[in-house]
Amino acid sequence: MREIVTLQLGQRANYLATHFWNTQACRTSEPSSIDHDIHFRAGQGPSGEDTYTPRTLIYDLKGGFGSLRKWDGLYDEKDIGTDSKKLWYVLKEARMFRDGSVVKQQDAPIPRSEYQGALDEGLEQDRKLTSEMVKYWSDFTRVFYHPRSIIQINDYELGSSILPFEQWSSGEALFDRLDKEHDLHDRDFRPWVEECDQMQGIQTFGCADDAWGGFASRYLESLRDEYGKTPVWFWGLEEGAGQGQRTKQLQRTVNVAQSLQTISSLASMYIPLTVPLYIPPYVNIDGTSQWHVSGLLSMAVESMILPSRQKPGSIRRGLLGDIEAALNVNGNQSIADFQCSIIDPSRQQPNTSGQYEDIIDCRVRTADGQDLVHEDEIEKADSRLDMSFSTERPLQTAPSIRQREKANHVFSKVESIRGLLSPDWEMREGDEAESRKRRSLAFLPIVEQFSNTLPYPLLDSFPEILDASMSSAKNAAIHGSLSTSSQMSKRMKGLQSIVARMVHVTDREALSNGLGEIAEAYKEGWDTASDEESN
Repeated sequence: MREIVTLQLGQRANYLATHFWNTQACRTSEPSSIDHDIHFRAGQGPSGEDTYTPRTLIYDLKGGFGSLRKWDGLYDEKDIGTDSKKLWYVLKEARMFRDGSVVKQQDAPIPRSEYQGALDEGLEQDRKLTSEMVKYWSDFTRVFYHPRSIIQINDYELGSSILPFEQWSSGEALFDRLDKEHDLHDRDFRPWVEECDQMQGIQTFGCADDAWGGFASRYLESLRDEYGKTPVWFWGLEEGAGQGQRTKQLQRTVNVAQSLQTISSLASMYIPLTVPLYIPPYVNIDGTSQWHVSGLLSMAVESMILPSRQKPGSIRRGLLGDIEAALNVNGNQSIADFQCSIIDPSRQQPNTSGQYEDIIDCRVRTADGQDLVHEDEIEKADSRLDMSFSTERPLQTAPSIRQREKANHVFSKVESIRGLLSPDWEMREGDEAESRKRRSLAFLPIVEQFSNTLPYPLLDSFPEILDASMSSAKNAAIHGSLSTSSQMSKRMKGLQSIVARMVHVTDREALSNGLGEIAEAYKEGWDTASDEESN
């Protein structure tokens, strides 16, 4: 077995992960090519009934769990006779007796949402979920969690204006303090690893633009000491452009710069995640609703790493280590761009030759959108995918503007498509080794491709952000792409200029130099070659 252990750090990360677990849990009882044991663990409840819970650790601030309790549904307090139970109480008692006196504080319990109440009673939903009904990520969860998964941090309160959890350094200090007191790896993480037969990797959903970025950097540093060769993926969530006051926007940007510079050296793959500036017409999201935003992001994330959950021998499998090896071909490019398109499965109408050429084509469009070129001419081509979750500008702008921009060089790309049946796609998978060799000799981008006919399910817990034809189908086909390209060099240089103005002089040089090193890693062998050709 090739298990993946997941870390969830922060409110926004937990919104995304809730969609992630809901999507997988709905198929655990269906026969398919997916090995659900990779992300879920089997166990027994207090009465001997079988349980199936995610292999995940969920960290959030006080008040961030909503109505979700540590012992909820499947387990009772008395059924967890482990050290993790004792440490949970020690942490609470230490806070209660900090000044030497006993102070009993009890917050009013948060009522369960209408959606959760219907799930508990096994009833059909009377009303569709809306943004107004979702106040916490636990309001739309469809899975039970093991008590070891739930870890509340009481030092900060969600949404506090008195002591906000915003400064990157605050996250570092919080982890150091908790780790010194409890050894978070031994208390929280190690028990999950010990349950694995052969851990495939560690997947982290974390906020990169607030204090959780600092917390994540310290956490991943401690994991690297223990699991030096294990693939560690970090999905770094960032607020969309233009959110909040300008001073807070600049602070978030500096936090992102610190996360990119530090975490990219600890994680084997770092994928920035933000709301696309260009939203295609078939997507309609409320940018102020984390339920909406995280739903869109989760569709793409869950589909992109679908190959890592394939059963061996069924369809071509791509473990986390295989995917990152294909992306990081130069050994120093661990930050990837993420793009995605959502396709209506009803468009699966083959032409007379039996191909789905309107959806999947061996060729790609040129920058002006007029011509299709084959892979040998891919340097002239732009991505055909509709949304970019990693860049700061729209993918689709006026051709006159695009033609004036210097094309980005793609070093390597991994594509994952689900929900479509294409003979042409399957054929190209069989020729993948030969294609890889030929492209490498021609100094063209390396492209790895994975496919699965399993569509993405649109559950009743998922927001209605797609157009009516897709929503009525209850399924969606998704084409995702991770790539390493020279675009990352441009972003690092942009962050350097902000760091030069915003960061204190004591930290400015180290951070700026680190960003500069990352920028250089995404130029090597590209800008130099171009300069030589122009001379």
